[in-house]
Amino acid sequence: MMEFPALLLVSTLFGGMIIYSFGFAPMVFSTLPAGEAGRFIRAAFPWYYLFVIGIAGLGGVMLLPWNSRSGALMIAIALGSVYARQMLMPRINAARDMQLQGNADAKSRFGRLHGISVALNFVQLIVAGYVLYRFL
Repeated sequence: MMEFPALLLVSTLFGGMIIYSFGFAPMVFSTLPAGEAGRFIRAAFPWYYLFVIGIAGLGGVMLLPWNSRSGALMIAIALGSVYARQMLMPRINAARDMQLQGNADAKSRFGRLHGISVALNFVQLIVAGYVLYRFL
């Protein structure tokens, strides 16, 4: 009977990641001036990562006894988000701050770190979609 709550968690994760990545963040950058949008998104990202960590972690724990592969994948999403929130995000923010202060080298560092963050989020989204697909 744990399949249905796990399905709800996986679908909530997948939908939340889609809305944040392809709806919320682009809307913020198209609506607000660049500086304000950057500050707003910077404030929102810790909450986004907590959402992903919580939903993926709980979903993974619920799935492990029923489907160990899907459970492990969800836990991997949660752990990837812990890394992104605790390690990657502070380095991205520091590089962006240095870039805004005129450090030319920081621009490439920010771009590289931001690219890693985007790629990680995209992979996590694909994995969540795959776990969702496995419910069929």
